Amino acid sequence: MSAFKKGLLFTHRWLGFISGLVVFIVSITGCLFCFQDGIQDALHNYRHVAVQNKPMVKPSILQQQALKYVPKGTVSAVAYLGADRPAQIGITDKDGYHSVFLNPYTGAFLHEELMQSNFFIVVEYIHLYLLMPPDIGKVVVGVSVLIFVALMITGIILWWPKRKTDRKRSFTIKWNGRWRRVNYDLHNVLGFYATSIALILAITGLSMSFKWVEQGIYKAGNLGKHYAREAQMESLKSDSLQKGTTLAQPLYDHVYNITAKNSSDASMYVIYEEAGAAGTVRGIAYAKSLHYTTNDFYVFDKHTGKLIYHLLDNEKSAGLKLNNANYDIHVGQIAGLPGKIIAFVASLICASLPITGFIIWYGKRNKKKPIRRRRHINTPQTV
Repeated sequence: MSAFKKGLLFTHRWLGFISGLVVFIVSITGCLFCFQDGIQDALHNYRHVAVQNKPMVKPSILQQQALKYVPKGTVSAVAYLGADRPAQIGITDKDGYHSVFLNPYTGAFLHEELMQSNFFIVVEYIHLYLLMPPDIGKVVVGVSVLIFVALMITGIILWWPKRKTDRKRSFTIKWNGRWRRVNYDLHNVLGFYATSIALILAITGLSMSFKWVEQGIYKAGNLGKHYAREAQMESLKSDSLQKGTTLAQPLYDHVYNITAKNSSDASMYVIYEEAGAAGTVRGIAYAKSLHYTTNDFYVFDKHTGKLIYHLLDNEKSAGLKLNNANYDIHVGQIAGLPGKIIAFVASLICASLPITGFIIWYGKRNKKKPIRRRRHINTPQTV
């Protein structure tokens, strides 16, 4: 082995030691989360309602109904999840964030839960933050994933066969070999096949941890071109001097009416309020229920109800569309069920790599030295 590859192997090994445990945890939780919508749909009846041929109940009525179950809370979001799905009202109180699910056609109560007690929310927080404070956890996870990207690159370089005669052996697992050989092949061969998908999962995951990755995806999608109108979204604020202005109708009703009227083909609507006097109220219309790629975006002054900004999906740049698709790409649902299966298998392989890699290292470190047998030379006997 050349000095370059020896150095690369040393780097690969120690980067694996540093990030291995976090990569394993993040990958396993990623596997679980890929199918969370389908699993929860199968387990919980409240996630589906019968479609009715009548308008949905106004947000203000849903808010009043939801506050009966969390009376000391503050409503921060209202979501109409789809024609055959419930309305979800987000309420914050001293215990945390509650979700109250109501029938969107009648306002009838369906379910209430503290979100941090939901199994898949716990899985998501482990995946994103390792159950640490978010500001710390996302950095730990983000750095570990960055290291994992470096591991994949160095792994491919180390694995790449020099001779054509070695290629067939390098692309297949020798299942009839000794267990150490099978483990070696599992690490190298599966790692190779999973690398392309794993890199996509890693980059989309990194964009959730680091703003510079999100901006990098945006710039790459736009080939470096800047769109001033899209940059406006970051600085939109309500006119706090108008605080106390009385609207003709409840604010959330006003936002929902305009959002639903202008994006009438949407399947899911989400309305949420930013904190602070200068915060805005935002209405988002999603083309498909529980899918986040295609959406129209509306921003309102929370004091006057004035529509201060809107951006339809067909007006967005390629870079912004790519960022909007980030979650759907990350969990594989952008390609439907096959995409989820691919993301699941790739995540499972990623979880296995720290284990198989450690076994390779441990096996080499504790490899038994062959016993040298002493040769006995018959010497002539003397009388």
